[in-house]
Amino acid sequence: MVTVLDRIATPPRPRHPEKAHRPDQEVLRKPDWIRVKAPTSPGYAETREIVRSHKLVTVCEEAGCPNIGECWDKKHATFMIMGEICTRACAFCNVATGKPGPLDPTEPGSVARAVRKMGLSHVVITSVDRDDLADGGARHFAAVIRNIRALNPDTTIEILTPDFLRKEGALEIVVAARPDVFNHNLETVPSNYLTVRPGARYFHSIRLLQRVKELDPSIFTKSGIMVGLGEERNEVLQLMDDLRSADVDFMTIGQYLQPSKKHHPVKKFVTPEEFKSYETIGLSKGFLVMASSPLTRSSHHAGDDFARLRAAREDMLRRAG
Repeated sequence: MVTVLDRIATPPRPRHPEKAHRPDQEVLRKPDWIRVKAPTSPGYAETREIVRSHKLVTVCEEAGCPNIGECWDKKHATFMIMGEICTRACAFCNVATGKPGPLDPTEPGSVARAVRKMGLSHVVITSVDRDDLADGGARHFAAVIRNIRALNPDTTIEILTPDFLRKEGALEIVVAARPDVFNHNLETVPSNYLTVRPGARYFHSIRLLQRVKELDPSIFTKSGIMVGLGEERNEVLQLMDDLRSADVDFMTIGQYLQPSKKHHPVKKFVTPEEFKSYETIGLSKGFLVMASSPLTRSSHHAGDDFARLRAAREDMLRRAG
């Protein structure tokens, strides 16, 4: 049986000339618990048509998400704004790296119309890194949020942002647009940053999440990592503590899957039992919600998770009062 994950392992075209210096790595055989069927449902086809007709980009496709069949069948999609070309060259990522084109001023309206056509009650918006822009794309993020609110006043909005490294004032612009959930992923433990996420700075990302809460405590904050990149268990637990010190509400943990032999290799396939252990520990450390499983991704079940977030906060406030 050909699966989505099998196809992800061999991209149809060379996308990463900047990663070509990496020697080919033997791709570990995937265990049964992370195999999924190729998407074929009518709901998937309908979502794909809406995305195509509005000339939108989704991280579901660009990052080769294994959950695309399930999510698109349910009319869930994560829109990726500001183009398909990223200015960073992270060793885990399947998004192309290079020099991006200019921003599309019609994109905020197109996203808002697609949200309305799909009837989304909760939408996730992410982007490539745009280090070439003076504000890192913050104003574009804010414009997308405002356009969605104008056409879809009842839709809750979750954003998954870059780190806005060395972009003074950018975070404040995005927070002022008042998304319901502000997500910024740490991606991995700090000891891996030099090889896995060389353009980012771990403690800057922690501070970014902390600053969101300082600017607007009503916004839920969220972050996630991949495991299987060579991290130690104690490093994951320390990372949890770092996120809680920044008052982050929600953490996701999923299995890293190597997009191609040019990317960082999978060092380990973490078992479902280990993922469950991380979930239990995370909740004990004070996260309102934990999502930890082999196929967990940042926006997987995002709408359901947002409802859990709200319920958990209300329960916490009720118990405190």
